[in-house]
Amino acid sequence: MNAIPGGRSLRPLAGILAATAVSLTGTRVSAIALPWFVLVTTGSATLTGLVAFCEMAPYVLVKALTGPLVDRVGPRVVSWVTDSVSAVAVLLIPLTHHLHLLPFWLLLTLVALVGAVRGPGDLAKEIMVPEAADRSRVPLERATGLSGVTERLASTVGPAAGGALVALTGPMAGLVVNAACFALGSVLIALALPRGMGRAAGTEDDRQDVDDPQDGDERAGYWQQLGEGFAFLRREPLLLAIVVMVGITNLLDSAFMTVLVPVWAKETGGGPAAIGLTGSTAGIAAVCGSLIAAAVAHRMPRRLVFFAGFLLAGAPRWLVLASGAPMWVVAAVFALSGFGGGFLNPVLGAVSFERVPRRLLGRVRALGDSFAWAGIPLGGLLAGAAVASAGLTPVLLAGAVAYFCTTNLAGLRPEWKEMDRGRGPRTVRSSTDNPYKPPPKNSSAEMNT
Repeated sequence: MNAIPGGRSLRPLAGILAATAVSLTGTRVSAIALPWFVLVTTGSATLTGLVAFCEMAPYVLVKALTGPLVDRVGPRVVSWVTDSVSAVAVLLIPLTHHLHLLPFWLLLTLVALVGAVRGPGDLAKEIMVPEAADRSRVPLERATGLSGVTERLASTVGPAAGGALVALTGPMAGLVVNAACFALGSVLIALALPRGMGRAAGTEDDRQDVDDPQDGDERAGYWQQLGEGFAFLRREPLLLAIVVMVGITNLLDSAFMTVLVPVWAKETGGGPAAIGLTGSTAGIAAVCGSLIAAAVAHRMPRRLVFFAGFLLAGAPRWLVLASGAPMWVVAAVFALSGFGGGFLNPVLGAVSFERVPRRLLGRVRALGDSFAWAGIPLGGLLAGAAVASAGLTPVLLAGAVAYFCTTNLAGLRPEWKEMDRGRGPRTVRSSTDNPYKPPPKNSSAEMNT
């Protein structure tokens, strides 16, 4: 990406982060309001779970399949269109409920629509981060670190605001706020970003950044483009290792948060207050970790930071719940784990963005993210069955071992050494290698790609 004439401007990165912040905050508010609405109106935990499934299953599936579409149309257009559709679909829920025209099948349909368009919308914002970093002349680790801070803040503030809003005014108000957040995010993407940002892959400026031997890629068929994303991901041992690791840890984290922590809170007598305390403690510490990572991660060895972060963020949480430790010890361990977890996304984002050519970024990120999220719907089901058959403490101990082996012992494999390679200006590899691209001559000197 060419340097900005007239000096540095943070407008591109600030615009992406602001749009991401409002959209994610609205989604987190809805994550409190919508399940509560279903639970109080139907009295059925099964139907509540069905609504959650109807949102997440289309999210993962559509996100996996729309990578070529994002590359073809451009992430900016995809982002503001999908946020606009999400705003309308979410707003229809309280509107039809107020008019007594909301049967359960319509609720499921609207929720599925929101999940389906959220997938490509979130993807589009993600893949504009490296371009925003280039335009703002910010190191990639710093940009992804700030993106991680934004996500952590939304995940901390959104549920708290949603819980208070639902308690004071009811769940429909939370859905109205969610719709407003989607609408604001759409406006920010459409109007606040600099002109020309987030265009489709294959434009003239894009080709200046991407020395691509396949100039006719934008004319290839949809399934051929999707296949190129698969082929590239399959040729990248480090990216494959990341996808597998994150997929397993996401499954374990889903099991931990949706089943094991509530069961622990119930058995120890801590109740919902204990769940809230552990979650907020970890969230605040994660924000602090992400802020530090955004400031200094581009100067630190990635592999060391990455595996040290997972060492703190993973097994200790499981072990402290299994130990029967007092609440202050549990809170301290969750804070330490959250702090370590704050360093993970900046490293993962930087490695992913700099190793994938811009013309393939949408489809490769879409496939990788979808594979990494595929186990999330299964985590709670597996944890519930395991606790019912073996009890809480054995499951927590087994989960701690699984987490440690997945994140730290797996780090001994040779592909992880690639994390710290190629952090200087990238050179063109031979035609038999993956097509890494050199930066343009007038790109930011701070960029680590």
